[in-house]
Amino acid sequence: MLFQAPQKLTIKNKIDILIVVTFYAAFTAYCYLVQYPLILPLFMLFLGIYLYYFKKANLRRFLHLGLLLTLVIFFSHTTNVYYSSTSPFYIPVAGIVMLTMLLFNDLQLSFIMGFISTIIVCLIGQGDFNMFFVLFMGGLMGAFSVRGARLRSQLMSAGLFVSITHIIILFLLNPNLDNLSDRYFTLNYIYPLAASGFISAFFVMATLKIFEILFGVLTNFSLLELSDSNQPILKRMILEAPGTYHHSLVVSNLAEGAADSISANALLARVGAYYHDIGKMEKPEYFTENQLIGGNKHDRMEPSMSRLVILNHVKDGIEVAKKNKVNPVIMDFIKQHHGTSLIYYFYQKALEEAQDGEVVIEENFRYPGPKPQTRETAIVLLADSVEGAVRSLDEANPNRIEETVKKIINNKFIDGQLDECNLTLKEIDRISSTFTRILSAMYHSRAKYPEKKNGNNQSKPSEKDSNKNSSS
Repeated sequence: MLFQAPQKLTIKNKIDILIVVTFYAAFTAYCYLVQYPLILPLFMLFLGIYLYYFKKANLRRFLHLGLLLTLVIFFSHTTNVYYSSTSPFYIPVAGIVMLTMLLFNDLQLSFIMGFISTIIVCLIGQGDFNMFFVLFMGGLMGAFSVRGARLRSQLMSAGLFVSITHIIILFLLNPNLDNLSDRYFTLNYIYPLAASGFISAFFVMATLKIFEILFGVLTNFSLLELSDSNQPILKRMILEAPGTYHHSLVVSNLAEGAADSISANALLARVGAYYHDIGKMEKPEYFTENQLIGGNKHDRMEPSMSRLVILNHVKDGIEVAKKNKVNPVIMDFIKQHHGTSLIYYFYQKALEEAQDGEVVIEENFRYPGPKPQTRETAIVLLADSVEGAVRSLDEANPNRIEETVKKIINNKFIDGQLDECNLTLKEIDRISSTFTRILSAMYHSRAKYPEKKNGNNQSKPSEKDSNKNSSS
């Protein structure tokens, strides 16, 4: 069909559009009033077009990036008007690029933001090509340096790399060693550019948490904080549902390994796996991994009641997450880790116990969903299913494990649980191989140690052997 009817806008979408239009109009009016080049709003418009058509991003992403660019304009305006004697090279352009990389984990987006930020600084500060090239290359170095950063020390190292890049590019553009002895050149170029990298690093360290809260995103630093077992939710799970906690640890190992094998966000997958079953804490005794003594409670329940208990662990998990103000990104793992899968065991039990004429509706035994929307949530769904299936095997040898893993993943694929995430068949095959390798290592067989015999049955050394030992 060539033309499709436009989708109906929700109230939330209408509000987002109103905010974007208001922001863009205010930005254009500001540039006009302070007599800045009106090409700046045009660059902002190009950014919005790029996000919409190429990145398929929502309007909020445009607002987030627009706020970062507004900071660049603020720094440039303040330096140009109130501190005109200060070198514009002090402006932390690299800091904006580093923030973009850390917040959105997108190198292409960081490249675009570095390009636009540098042009803004050059237009407002009336800089030349040399200024543009130095700041732009420094920003790129900053983006590369913080890519995948998990430690604060990496931010300081990134600042050092940015400063070194600034100086190198400066001398490549001005290959005259006499400039080193020129006081004007040193004070207005070398010192500011050397300090700019460290200013950018401190700026990122000071504002990163603020932007995480404002934008509702999670960086690696926050993910590492959430993975701490002293987090209230995880601490409670260890005490109230230890079996579920151990299950989550195994799933996290599987998910992290699989995500790493396909270049997905391994840390996000691991942390999402930690929290995916927190709803089981409300009624831990109804889940197999926590039933240590007393048998299975579901043996004395109707399948319809068991269905409600099992289904509710997703709903309960969402409520626990909201109560503890868990980030929506992690909450997606709770909602999507079963997708719309069928609770096969209790569905079959209901069919077996159904009386004449009684109809068992399959949809009633399916999770509410949604299906996984990202590669990371899809990996946790697969890891969760695979771990439970392998743990139930009577004999977990490598061949049985491989067969079970492939069967589970194939069933999820046929059931359509992977339809809404962008996993390719090649990536699914890599995930399957990773699961098999990790689970085979976990359930490897051990050599049986011989039983210790009592003293009467132990063979005594002969007199000949004793003589040999004493002579040696």
